[in-house]
Amino acid sequence: MAAGVGMGLNVSEDPNVPADMRLVLDASVRRIDRGRVLIGGSPIRIVRLTVAGAALVDRLVAGEAVGQSSVARRLVRRLLDGGLAHPRWQSSPFTVDDVTVVIPAFGRADSLRTTLDALAADPSGPTRVLVVDDGSPEPASIVRVTDEAGAKLVRREVNGGPGAARNTGLAHVTTPVVAFVDVDVVPPPGWLEDLLAHFSDPLVAAVAPRIVARSVRAVASGGAGRDRLDEQDGLDGLARFEQDRSPLDLGPAQARVAPRTRVAYVPTTMLVVRSEVIDALGGFDEDLTFGEDVDLVWRLVEAGHRVRYEPSVVVTHPTRPDFAAWLRQRFDYGRSAAPLAQRHSGALAPVSVSVWSATAWGLAAAGFPLVGGVVAGAAIAQLPARLRGLERPWAEGLRLAGGGTWAAWRPLSSAVSRTWWPAGLAAALVSKRARRAMVAAVVIPPLVDWWQGERSVDPVRYLALRVADDLAYGAGVWAGCLQHRTAEPLRPDLRSWPGRTPAVEPT
Repeated sequence: MAAGVGMGLNVSEDPNVPADMRLVLDASVRRIDRGRVLIGGSPIRIVRLTVAGAALVDRLVAGEAVGQSSVARRLVRRLLDGGLAHPRWQSSPFTVDDVTVVIPAFGRADSLRTTLDALAADPSGPTRVLVVDDGSPEPASIVRVTDEAGAKLVRREVNGGPGAARNTGLAHVTTPVVAFVDVDVVPPPGWLEDLLAHFSDPLVAAVAPRIVARSVRAVASGGAGRDRLDEQDGLDGLARFEQDRSPLDLGPAQARVAPRTRVAYVPTTMLVVRSEVIDALGGFDEDLTFGEDVDLVWRLVEAGHRVRYEPSVVVTHPTRPDFAAWLRQRFDYGRSAAPLAQRHSGALAPVSVSVWSATAWGLAAAGFPLVGGVVAGAAIAQLPARLRGLERPWAEGLRLAGGGTWAAWRPLSSAVSRTWWPAGLAAALVSKRARRAMVAAVVIPPLVDWWQGERSVDPVRYLALRVADDLAYGAGVWAGCLQHRTAEPLRPDLRSWPGRTPAVEPT
C-alpha cells in the first residue's frame, strides 16, 4: 500500500486530553470486527481495541465528552496523534483580547489596506494589530495606511525577509497568542473563534485555517468561500488554475499537521500560535527566504507540540499576477526543499510508497507488466499473515495491500513528472520505454485529476499548467540540491512492508 501500515502510536505517557473534549472519527477510518479494530489515519494505521475500548469509542463517536478517565484520555490522544480522530470543542480558553495580529509588509500598501480593512470590518475581530514594515523603499505609504486603520507600526530599516519581519513583530507581542497574517489576506468575520478553540488542548501550539485563492481582479466577498468566477470576468487560464490548485490550499478535511502525513505542513499566510511556545523555539529561521513557515511547523512538531489544520475557517489570498511571477514562486518553493531536508532529516521525500509497490510499478513501466504483477501478488499474499487475529485477515489484506499497490501509481507518477523530471528526461532521450513511461507520468495524472474534480479550466490548459508547475518546482528542487550539496530531497521513502504485527492499543 502506498502509505505503509503504522504499527503503533508513539505518544507521551501523559495524554493531557481535556475532559470536555469531544471527537469525530476521520473520514478515512473504517471500523471492523464489531468495532474492535480501527483502520485509517495518516499514514494508515491498524488499531486494535478491547471490547471495553470499542464501547468507549462508540460513546465518543455518539458525542459524549472524554471525561476524567485516564484510560479514555490515553486512547483519545492516540487516536488524535494517529490522524484517526479530530477534536470538537465547546469553548475556547482565549478571547480576541488575548491575540495580537502581526502583519509583515514590504511595499504593497494597497494590499496591506485590503487586509487591515477586512480585520477592521469584523466586529468580533482582534483589537491589537501590529504592522512590521520590512524596510519598504517608500515607507510613507505604509505609515499612512497603518495610521488610517489605527494599527501599530514597527519599521525595520533593512529588509530581512518574512521570517525576520515576523520575528521583529513577535518581539513586541505581549499577549499569549500571536496571529501571523500576510498582506492581502481576507479573513471571514469571526475567523478567530474556531481557531482559538483548538488551544483547549494544552499540547496544541499552532492552528491554521484553509487558504483559498482569489484572483487579484476579484472582489472579495468577505473571504468566506472560494470565488468561482465566470468567463465574463476576463480571467485567464492561470488565475483559474490557481483557484483549482493553489499550493496554499490544503483541502477541506481537518487534520493534525506533521511531516509524512496527509497535511505535512501549513503556511504562515495565516497561522495562530502560542506566543510563549514560538518564543522558546527562537521564532522563525531568518536564514530561510522560502520555507521558513514549513521549518517552524516541523520544529514545533519535533519539540512535541501539536499543530492543527482547521478548514472550517476559510480565508482568501490572491493569485500571482502574471505567469513569470507564478513560475518563480513554484521554483522558489522547490528550491526550499534542500535546506528543509538538511534541517529535518527524514521529514521530506518526493514519494513515500512501499518497496513492493515501487518495484511492481517500476517493472510495469520498464515493459515487464507480468513480472510486476507477480511482485505485487507476492506482496499482497504476505500481508494476511501479518494480520492474524482479525476476523477476515485475507479480505483485509487484499483490500489494504491490493488497494495500496494500485493507488501507488499516482504518487510515483507525480515524483517522476515533478521532482525527478530532469533524470526522467535524460532517460527518455536514450530509451523508448523510458520515453513512453515519462509521457504517461506527465499526461495521465493531470487528466485524471481534471476528470475527477470540479475544474475552472479546460483539460488542455489544465494539463499545460500542471506540466509548467511541475517543471518549475522540480527545477527548483535540483537547483537547491546543487546549491546546498545534498540529494536528500530526491531520495524516495520506500518502506518495507508487510512489517511486524500491528500493536494492540491498550484500553
